[in-house]
Amino acid sequence: MSLRVIFMGTPDFAVPVLTEIVGQGHEVVSCYTRAPAQAGRGLELKPSPVYRAAERFGIPVFTPATLRTPEQAEIIASHQADVAVVVAYGMILPQAILDLPELGCLNLHASLLPRWRGAAPIQRAIMAGDAESGVCVMKMEAGLDTGPVAMVESLAIGPDMTAGELHDRLSPLGADLMVRALAALGRGGLQFTPQPDEGVTYASKITNAEAKLSWALPAQQVHDLVRGLSPFPGAFAEIDLGKGPERLKILRTARAGGAAEPGTLLDDEGTVACAVGAVKLLQVQRAGKAPMSGAEFLRGARLGAGGKL
Repeated sequence: MSLRVIFMGTPDFAVPVLTEIVGQGHEVVSCYTRAPAQAGRGLELKPSPVYRAAERFGIPVFTPATLRTPEQAEIIASHQADVAVVVAYGMILPQAILDLPELGCLNLHASLLPRWRGAAPIQRAIMAGDAESGVCVMKMEAGLDTGPVAMVESLAIGPDMTAGELHDRLSPLGADLMVRALAALGRGGLQFTPQPDEGVTYASKITNAEAKLSWALPAQQVHDLVRGLSPFPGAFAEIDLGKGPERLKILRTARAGGAAEPGTLLDDEGTVACAVGAVKLLQVQRAGKAPMSGAEFLRGARLGAGGKL
């Protein structure tokens, strides 16, 4: 059964979901996304990935600053949609909006609810050292990711998997899950199960303070922080190469052996001692430079075994 769908989403993660919904023959009557933001050196307005995808499909795009007005509720009601699909939209839907589609509002969330409700579930799962993640289709409520869950797909997190890699695996997995959920919804066969009260965790936004590395942590925690923040915003260490402190982004590491005072270089290849164990710097990036290997950076910085980061 073809459904009339309002799609709400903003980043790259949501684009495959929109593409699959269109490809399955559903009628996407409108697309809601965040307004174009200034980006680049020229500060030109840059539309969101979902905005650009919707334009390619010829779908009317709306970018309201808020949904909490009677006028916005009237506009959304005028679309006469059967269901709204929400994927990383970035705005809260008030109850007045949630009540409008006849079949409700479905959200695709990138975690195994109730673990990691909130804004940064992919990063938080890796930063915490979780062994698995996944995607859920849930019915939206006024609470933050508290609604009952209809369908789930899980995915193992490899010991060296980065947030970017997990993002790229979960996005198509979520697109497939959502179109299967819509098919079941159209048949009247989509069943929902309330989330358990146990195991609730919250994935708050990543702060700049969290992204600063401390070599005084165990190597596993350093490694998990690096891969959880790669490629964006990027974990960083502060170093002084003779011109004052500068940030060095650490984009990829590997667990390594060795012991010394935390922050000490154990070799010329980028192995750094932590409180327990060590990590090898596989990929780093100085401000304004392209990513490079840890060994390449050390050669350029004239640092070697016994030096400090």
